[in-house]
Amino acid sequence: MRRLRLKLMTALCLGIGLAGCSLTRPPAQVEAPIPAQWHAPLPHGGSLASLADWWRQLDDPLLVELITAAEAASPNVASAAARVAEARSTRVQAGAALLPSLDGTASASRGTSGLSSSSSSSSSLSASTPITTLQAGLQSKWEVDLFGRLRADRDAAEAKQNSANAKWHDARVAVAAETANAYFSERACQQQLRVSEADARSRSETARLNDLSAKAGFTAPADAALARASASDASGRLTQQRAQCAVQRKALVALSGIDETTLEQKLAASPAQRALPVVGSIASVPAEAISQRPDVYSAELGVASASADVGSAEAERYPKLTVSGSIGRTQYRVDGLRQSLETWTVGPISLTVPLLDGGSRKANIDAAKARYAEAVSLYRSNVRQAVREVEEALVNLDATDARTTDADAAVKNYQASFDATQARYSSGLASLFELEDSRRTLFTAQTARVTLQRERTEAWVALYRSMGGGWNRQSASAPSSESSSMTSTPATKVATSP
Repeated sequence: MRRLRLKLMTALCLGIGLAGCSLTRPPAQVEAPIPAQWHAPLPHGGSLASLADWWRQLDDPLLVELITAAEAASPNVASAAARVAEARSTRVQAGAALLPSLDGTASASRGTSGLSSSSSSSSSLSASTPITTLQAGLQSKWEVDLFGRLRADRDAAEAKQNSANAKWHDARVAVAAETANAYFSERACQQQLRVSEADARSRSETARLNDLSAKAGFTAPADAALARASASDASGRLTQQRAQCAVQRKALVALSGIDETTLEQKLAASPAQRALPVVGSIASVPAEAISQRPDVYSAELGVASASADVGSAEAERYPKLTVSGSIGRTQYRVDGLRQSLETWTVGPISLTVPLLDGGSRKANIDAAKARYAEAVSLYRSNVRQAVREVEEALVNLDATDARTTDADAAVKNYQASFDATQARYSSGLASLFELEDSRRTLFTAQTARVTLQRERTEAWVALYRSMGGGWNRQSASAPSSESSSMTSTPATKVATSP
C-alpha cells in the first residue's frame, strides 16, 4: 500500500514539474513603422502635452451634454461594453482551467433489501424490508498544464479582454468626435442661414425699390426684371439652406437621442458662435504618442492574443496529463439500524498521447500562424494610418489657421466695397449690374468664411480623435456592469495661449 501511494505521489510531482514546460510562441510584440518626428507644419513651436477635458475648454456646456447623451444612446458603445463583459467572462474561464475542479455530489434512494430470510427469527431481514441509502462525496479533476496550452489560452483571453477594453474607449472617442462634428455642422449651418437671410433681404429690398422706380418711369423694365431675378435666386438659396439645416438638426437628434423640440430649445438658449481655443502648444508631438490611441493598442493586443493562440495550438500536439480523485461517504438505514462506509480514491492518473488525427492538429497550427501574420500586418497598418491621420489633422489645422486672417480681411473689404457701391447706386452713380456683382462677391466671401470656420472645427476634432481622445494605457478603465449609461465624457485638453 505504501509503495502504491509512493508511486502516486511520484506521478503527481512529475506532472507538476512538467507543468513548467512550455513551447516557444511567436513574438507577442513586434516593431511598427513609427517615424522619429512628424512631417507636417506644426504651429507655435510647442508640444502636445495633454488631451484631457478638451470639450470643456470650449466653454460650451451644451456640447458636453450632447456628447454624454450620444454615448448613452450609441449602439456602438453599448455593443463594445457588452463585448468587454463577454471577454471578461472568457478570461475568468480560461484562468479557472488552470486550477483543479471540485464538485460535490449527494444522493438518496430507498428500496427493498433484495435479501432472503435465513431463518424464522424475527430479527432476520426479509426480502420486503426497505433500505434507505444516503450518499455524499467530493470529486476533483485537474489537467496538468504540461506544455503550456492552458496558460496560452489564459494569456490569449487576457489580451482579448484588454483589447475589448480599448475598443470600448475607441467607440466612445468615435461617438464624441461624431457628435462634435454634427454639433459644429449645426452651428455652421445656422450661421450660413443668417448670411443667406441677410442676402435675401438685401436683394428683396433692391427689387422692391426697382419696381417702384420702374412704375414711376425712372428705371428701365430690364433693370427691374434683373433685380427681381436676383431676389428670387436669393430666396431659392435661402429655402435650400433652411432645408439643409433641418436635415442637419435631425442628424443631431438621432445621435444624441434628445427630443427634437427639446434640442431646439437648448440650441436656441446657447450662444450660436464660440471661439475655438487658440493653438498654444501643438508644435511637436512625440511619435510615441501614437501608442496612446486605443485602436492601435487594441491591434497591438491582437498580436499578443494571436501569439498565444499559436502556442495553444502547438501544445495540442503533445500529451495531456489528467489527475482525478474523490472522497465519499455512504450510509445505509434499515429497520432502525445504520451502517456507514467511507471511501477515497486518487486516480485515475491518465496520460493522453495524440497518435493519428489525419493532420487536424497541424492544420490548426497553420491556421493560428496565419492569423498571427494577419494580426501583425493589421497592427503595422493601423500604426501607419494613425500617423497619417495625425499629420493630416495638423496640416489642415495649420492651413485653416493661416487662411483665417485672409478670410476675415476679404469679408471686411468686400463689405466696405458693397456699402460704397450701394451708396453710389442710390445716388445714381453705379448701375444695378455693378451693385449685384458687388453683392454676389460679398455673399461668396461670407460663405467661404463660414466654410473655413467649419473646416477649422473639423481639424480640431480630427486632431482630438487621431490622438486618441485623451486615452492612455495606465489610467484606462473598463466599463462596469452598472455603467451602461456611459455618463463620463471622453475628452481632450487643448492648451490655450495665455
